[in-house]
Amino acid sequence: MALLNFRRKETTTTAPTAEVEALLRDYSIEVMPRTAEKVEDFTALLPAGTRVYVAHIEGTPIEDMVATAKRLNAEGYTVMPHFPARIIKDRATLANWIAMYQGEADVKQALLLAGGVTTPHGDFSDSMQLMETGLFDEAGFERLHVAGHPEGNRDIDATGTAGVDAALKWKNDFQTRTDAKMAIATQFAFDAKPIVEWADSLTEAGITLPVHIGIAGPAKLQTLIKFAIACGVGPSLKVLQKRAMDVTKLLLPYEPTDVINELALHKAANPDFNISHVHFFPLGGIKTNANWAIENGGTSAVPAKPAT
Repeated sequence: MALLNFRRKETTTTAPTAEVEALLRDYSIEVMPRTAEKVEDFTALLPAGTRVYVAHIEGTPIEDMVATAKRLNAEGYTVMPHFPARIIKDRATLANWIAMYQGEADVKQALLLAGGVTTPHGDFSDSMQLMETGLFDEAGFERLHVAGHPEGNRDIDATGTAGVDAALKWKNDFQTRTDAKMAIATQFAFDAKPIVEWADSLTEAGITLPVHIGIAGPAKLQTLIKFAIACGVGPSLKVLQKRAMDVTKLLLPYEPTDVINELALHKAANPDFNISHVHFFPLGGIKTNANWAIENGGTSAVPAKPAT
């Protein structure tokens, strides 16, 4: 498949299947200001128009976030910054963030989430409160994504998934009673089976939001295990632990080939399956992840944004 607007790396890997190419079409990827600084030219790595999430970690100045969003917008990408509720002090702060993103980087999309902070810094403790302010609608945002957790979220539910499920139902209802275009962007997991079971449970519960499934990009095994434990990844962590016990694979970098292949085949056999896109967490580096996506047929399905 010919890819436009960026260079293809010469590779001897097996050609991707049509099923995998279909699943990776219009994939998204996540960056942080400090990791984006290490990338000289995103256009050499990512298809034009790719949606790039800008992750907001506690302590990152909003000015750095906006500068990263501005750069990505100028290079032709659709920018979706994180709005973590628990580190936003109040409504005025939220309004200021929105105005800065729109004024500097023409941002029209956002990922709303509670954030990893245990104690809220101010008035907000969850993404639903951000949505209820009405500020994103007033600012003309075109798309809002919310967080999903295929293996649960211990910050919300110490055991079970009742709190997470109730929150997703509320957000699904929000989409129904408004004109918001929404989707669920999930935490990463390493095993297709629990992902499929979780996605099917959403459908059974009447949640119609499409799912953008989180996938960890290629990385050293030790790096992935560290991030997986820190992020509360559940049973699928066993995939990495099993790999770590195999001395023939211990020193080889992990690649998400197996989980992507299984999800792609399931999607092809079940066209109504609610996982619509892949969202990459480039834990082993943006360049490494981007090259893996290129080699496996990842492309952008959206028109290139004109450079500004």
